[in-house]
Amino acid sequence: MIIRQPAVANQFYPGDPYALRRELSQYIPTTVHAHPARGAICPHAGYIYSGHVAGAVYSLIKVPQHVVILGPNHTGYGSYAEIMTEGIWQMPMGDVPISSTLARLLLEKSSYLSDGYQAHMYEHSLEVQVPFLQYLQPELEIVPICLGPIGLDACLDIGRAISEAVAEFEHPVLIVASTDMSHYVPADVAQKLDGLAIKEILKLDPQGLYNTVKQYGISMCGYIPTTITLEACRLMGARDAELVKYANSGDVNGDYSRVVGYAGFVIR
Repeated sequence: MIIRQPAVANQFYPGDPYALRRELSQYIPTTVHAHPARGAICPHAGYIYSGHVAGAVYSLIKVPQHVVILGPNHTGYGSYAEIMTEGIWQMPMGDVPISSTLARLLLEKSSYLSDGYQAHMYEHSLEVQVPFLQYLQPELEIVPICLGPIGLDACLDIGRAISEAVAEFEHPVLIVASTDMSHYVPADVAQKLDGLAIKEILKLDPQGLYNTVKQYGISMCGYIPTTITLEACRLMGARDAELVKYANSGDVNGDYSRVVGYAGFVIR
């Protein structure tokens, strides 16, 4: 069995389970407005920077046991569309198993996904979502998908595969896209460029998002996971995307000359 160790505990978030749980409780002070959702789009920076945005999103969602998490491949390891179909992620707050039945269903239905773990071993974009999900759903099982630079046709194929697999699966499933927005540009430029991408997300338009990011050169690292998530949610009958919170790194470190943007959405 593949056992994945945390790659960024004590860097992006506390590695001590008690400290981690305490920090998460500050980002998710209440779940009084939580309801089931089709999807979520959340940032993946260190919690000090983007934890408040992710927490605002997750506080609105009743997290089911089974969650598909899609994130960009920052390391270059593995294949361009790699899904883990078995194993355990050892996390500070306890082990999180792969939802193997759902993962294999997904693998069967896509022409582009490949089974593997190399892309996942050191990747932070998926890992930083797990403690939030685990905090809200102790019985959590995940399907992690790590994505490199793939084309629009591949994105739409994987989105369709997710929607079909979820339709066949006998349990509720949440789809989470992990992404930060613009990288290392002035705050006003980030807000303008991110606004273009946000507009497409709010329209639930996967092609619109993909093409807008390409056309304007927006440095949104997870536009591919987000494109796939929009297509899957759209096919699953989603009708509404809500921008829960937008922020940037300058809000924390005071440097607005080179910021990373963070946006959080709920899709229902």
